[in-house]
Amino acid sequence: MEPTIRQNKALGIVSDYLVLSLGVLLYTFSWAAMLIPNGIASGGLTGICTVINFATGIPVFLSYIVINSILLVIGSLVLGKGFGLKTIYAILLSTLALDFLGKITSIHIFFDNKLLLVVVAGTIEAIGIAMILFRGGSTGGTDIVALIVNKFWPVSLGKVFVYCDLFIIASVLLVPGKTLEDMVYGYVAMIVFSLMVDWVMLGRKSTCQVLIFSEKYKEIADYIIHTLNRGVTALDAVGWYTGNDKKVLLILVRKRELRELTKVIKNLDSKAFVSVSSASTVYGEGFDEMKTGVEINLKKKAKNVSTEN
Repeated sequence: MEPTIRQNKALGIVSDYLVLSLGVLLYTFSWAAMLIPNGIASGGLTGICTVINFATGIPVFLSYIVINSILLVIGSLVLGKGFGLKTIYAILLSTLALDFLGKITSIHIFFDNKLLLVVVAGTIEAIGIAMILFRGGSTGGTDIVALIVNKFWPVSLGKVFVYCDLFIIASVLLVPGKTLEDMVYGYVAMIVFSLMVDWVMLGRKSTCQVLIFSEKYKEIADYIIHTLNRGVTALDAVGWYTGNDKKVLLILVRKRELRELTKVIKNLDSKAFVSVSSASTVYGEGFDEMKTGVEINLKKKAKNVSTEN
């Protein structure tokens, strides 16, 4: 048993870092091969570094690693050591990839239609960042800020990125030779990125509310509790046509678990009636945590009271 547990843990770690690596490559490719060669600065820390590059000539990867080193300390303290280790890896790999991909001019992509280019680049960047966030890492910069805010308040990651990026992108106008058109392209890339991050992240966490009408509700309920590790509520119901008492199972599951659940229901009772509806948000154990900032405010008040005393 012990070797199997260790092997599963090792495979999990390897899987995490493989996904992190692929996410980093997608993210850095969108910048080094698409946005930067076309003179476009979008949001995030990479956007800041790109603006610095346009204004001073300092390589993007150099300012990226310096600023991230400072932000990484803050992220590690707030989000934990596990977050810090994965983020160190993602930042170092991103730094190397930005330098390496930036020098390979043969892979740089130029579109006649810049609008199409920023849409494609923003989409690729969002997919890469989402893959990194899924595995508990970050490429630093506003990613760290977004995760800290999202940890305590119910603000979507995309919105945090938008608030931070509005100023960053506008700062490109301070660079000689840059125009309002360059700023607009940066905002388009930002909007595409923000929408895609929310779509990818929430798509993975989307929840379904399932109602199951079956004579074999006990077998189905036992499977859900012991195998899916989800709670089940048995509701009393009456068949209006027959007048017979029935049990209706109410279950909340992640969308990714729905296929397994329906497969089991079909195997146990092929005549079962199942109703599935989307639940936009579910708070509670096993799902999302209520993040209102109340706990933080209470701690601050308690600290102030103890200081006064």
